[in-house]
Amino acid sequence: MNSKVKIKEFNPSGVGLKNDNFIGLPFTEESAQLVIIPIPWDVTVSYGEGTALAPSAILEASSQLDLLDPYIEEAWKMGIFMKPEKKEIRKKRDELRKKASAYIHFIEHGGHVAEDSTMEQYLAEMNTGCQWLNDQVYALTNKEIVNGKVVGIVGGDHSVPLGYIQALAENYKEFGILQIDAHLDLRKNYEGFTFSHASVFHHILNQEAVTKLVAVGIRDYCEEEMERVESEEDRISVYFDQKLKENRFNGKTWNVQCGEIIEKLPEQVYISFDIDGLDPKLCPHTGTPVPGGLDFPEAVYLLKRLTESGRRIIGFDVCETGNNEWDANVAARIIYKICNLTGRSQGLI
Repeated sequence: MNSKVKIKEFNPSGVGLKNDNFIGLPFTEESAQLVIIPIPWDVTVSYGEGTALAPSAILEASSQLDLLDPYIEEAWKMGIFMKPEKKEIRKKRDELRKKASAYIHFIEHGGHVAEDSTMEQYLAEMNTGCQWLNDQVYALTNKEIVNGKVVGIVGGDHSVPLGYIQALAENYKEFGILQIDAHLDLRKNYEGFTFSHASVFHHILNQEAVTKLVAVGIRDYCEEEMERVESEEDRISVYFDQKLKENRFNGKTWNVQCGEIIEKLPEQVYISFDIDGLDPKLCPHTGTPVPGGLDFPEAVYLLKRLTESGRRIIGFDVCETGNNEWDANVAARIIYKICNLTGRSQGLI
């Protein structure tokens, strides 16, 4: 059955189908124009674990979403397909996360890794495993890009999109990144993990194709990260949450501030959406919640303005969702909005 027939027979006002696809949509990987790839990985999380289980929770929650998007008429007809989780990734995560938990407990209680051969071995295995994950994500996403698909990653912790960014950097001469996040994630490494969730943008900025990073909602960061921001002020722009709020307290509208944020971005943009960038009332079970952050309508409005500016969204990730029904509900709605706006920006809708 071709996609036109499937669209004609599908009732967007009907019951949410449990058909193993995002929001119960009637598409296959071949017929969809946008493919979502779940990455069940949270090996290096340093606080609350469980975000590896979020992709399946998001899929489950998505079936009760209504499809009408007030911004984009019949957006669902673009075709969205969520691939099944790759079992090898979940298996490797489960193996390494047990060792990571023991390792993190060890160092947080003053242990010296160089003095403990078991912990040295654990760390080596986790760093090797994280490189393996990067290679897996690169291969999965590059295949879809070559096949002409738009790709969205659903994590898992925020380390998971690195391989995807590397694939995009081979297919696009230059692009910028809009990062919505509570954290800068610019550490060279963290807790000994080369590819920590706290280091993802340090590695992403090693890609020459990434010409601009614009981070919004930041409210938890360290001196090392600020030194990086200050040393690359032409390439990195940060909109701290407290300053955004103070601007509004003093009469500067969110509309004006969104315009200033978007002005910093180039024509082609990748969206990296860490759920902890939102107010934690919306994501209480995220890996590292921080007070403050964007409300849901504020985040959606920023993304809407990005699309209205004429910029082209070339891909996205949504990460750090907690393994909880409410968190998954919120994340599913964010993902659907980003899918629709991405499709509109590329002329697919």
